[in-house]
Amino acid sequence: MHLKGLNTQQREAVLHKEGPLLIIAGAGAGKTKTIAHRILNLIKSGIRPSDILAVTFTNKAAKEMKERVKDLLDNDKEINFPISINEEPRICTFHSLGVRILKENARRLNITRHFHIFDRNDSLRAIKEAIKKSNFEPKQYEPRIILNIISKQKGEAIPLKIYEKNAGNSYFPKIVATVWHKYEEILKEEKAYDFDDLLLNTVMLLEQDKTVLEHYQNLWKYIHIDEYQDTNKVQYKFVNLLAREHNNICVVGDGDQNVYSWRGADMRNILDFEKHYSGATAILLEENYRSTKTIIQAANSVIVKNKNRKEKNLFTKNAEGEKLSVYFGHNEDEEARFVALKSRELIKSGVEPREIAVLYRANFQSRILEEIFLSMNIPYQVLGIRFFERKEVKDTLAFLRTAFNPKNISDTKRIINIPPRGIGKVTLLKIAEGKEDELNDRVKQKVADFRLLLKKIAKMAISAKISETIKFIIKESGLENALKNGSEEDLEKFENIKELVTLATRYDSMLPQDGIEKLLEDAALFSDQDELKEEKNAIRLMTVHASKGLEFEYVFITGLEDGLFPHSSLSNEKKDEEEERRLFYVALTRAKKKVFLSYASTRMVFGSQIVNLPSEFILDIDNCLLDEAALEDVSSMAKIEPVVSFE
Repeated sequence: MHLKGLNTQQREAVLHKEGPLLIIAGAGAGKTKTIAHRILNLIKSGIRPSDILAVTFTNKAAKEMKERVKDLLDNDKEINFPISINEEPRICTFHSLGVRILKENARRLNITRHFHIFDRNDSLRAIKEAIKKSNFEPKQYEPRIILNIISKQKGEAIPLKIYEKNAGNSYFPKIVATVWHKYEEILKEEKAYDFDDLLLNTVMLLEQDKTVLEHYQNLWKYIHIDEYQDTNKVQYKFVNLLAREHNNICVVGDGDQNVYSWRGADMRNILDFEKHYSGATAILLEENYRSTKTIIQAANSVIVKNKNRKEKNLFTKNAEGEKLSVYFGHNEDEEARFVALKSRELIKSGVEPREIAVLYRANFQSRILEEIFLSMNIPYQVLGIRFFERKEVKDTLAFLRTAFNPKNISDTKRIINIPPRGIGKVTLLKIAEGKEDELNDRVKQKVADFRLLLKKIAKMAISAKISETIKFIIKESGLENALKNGSEEDLEKFENIKELVTLATRYDSMLPQDGIEKLLEDAALFSDQDELKEEKNAIRLMTVHASKGLEFEYVFITGLEDGLFPHSSLSNEKKDEEEERRLFYVALTRAKKKVFLSYASTRMVFGSQIVNLPSEFILDIDNCLLDEAALEDVSSMAKIEPVVSFE
């Protein structure tokens, strides 16, 4: 009964039990459904749920997987035993898994369970400080470049000692190594890990401590990895260490959707899986359940030109569907106006705004689109502004972190004068240097009051529900008074921290300390697609990268110009040209019903008017799949009556 609704290949993947399994799942081929049913089948065959691990890349994907698995387990009448929380399959992200292992082994590592997780801004601040401590000039050595190098090395599973050894006497690598040393000192001082440490330090722990490795190998005997084409070196090692003992590893992915090599994703991990795991079974999921035949044919005609891929041919039993429309605008304003007017027309015909997506290759393209959408009163939402990146939210959480970890310098600096309480940079410097005795009595009292506030928060936090603790922080810190009685912008900020209280209620059922740990962990690990902001019924504007894993009825792919998409900075290397084509393939396969392609003959880029040729990707698509004649002129479209509101 639990196999009902699966096609032949999905069924084969679900029934496979022992040994390594590679599932090549094309876009829209039901990979989440397949993994969820596979987990159900393992449990029905007698495997303990707690023996099963599934790892994804985003919290959103993990949440969806958990819900799918829970529904299947709840609705399966043949499973006649209750599954407690301790018996559930472990479904999480790579970084969340790293956090769990590091916290569970905090004593072995001589670290606190309450370690702070540096976000990008925290790391950048620490790198700037490390450059100064190394007696280098920040203006001479760009902090972002050094941080990117360190991040890339950690992603390649290369720790500081190895990097330093490889650097030898090379000038700039020696500079990086020196700064990296100071950066690690700052992390240790502030009892913190950066994002990359969550994986690298976990891998190093597993490699160096046989007892710990054996514990986790025996804890999770059946391992599933989603989006395997996006794994980097350190993630590959992480997975390989955990799976080595029992060899029951199932990886799911699609090399044609590998678009993160710039982040260190190594497509060889999926292409060479059968070499890495001898005796592996490989299954192709080629039936697409999302898109029309026309869209699938267009996607196939583009991706087939790539050489570095596993051969597959996506197909669908869905309807033929409409041809892809191509629009040519004289400039970016005209292109944006076309997108807005056509979107308005679709909405007027009954299409829900949330079922329309406008994709672009580079973030700067959103400006003109937003401008036109605003002027026409068309509802839109830009994906990528993260709730947990908002200053007022970060400030509130910083109070909570600092209460438990007063030595966290970055958070102390952040909140000691939030809202303003008369503690300036000079005071902060004296505190950091241990020279508080040089402060005058008035300032000493202000510092003492701040520390008393932190003690009150810590006392409240260990006994109260976490939502009550957040309310306490907002009130006692003075944030409520400062924002409630301020400008319109301040009131919006106050609404955001009130939303944080609402979010915190999700953790109220946990023990206070556990709830705090989980909230802070989730806040640190949220990604762009895990945006907390309530989803409006609005058109989605986003980069093609941000659209990965999503689907919409109607998709506009804009800026299809040579030099923009494919991007000019990536045109020198064959490998990168293929990645740009994979990115276009991802964009096409987001659509269920219809795709609109558009480009402008001139575009203002960094203050200069650029003359463009159409993208080669448009030429890759067979002419019989394109319909240029069906497009109306923008001037005639402008006569459409405006739609005032969309509920």
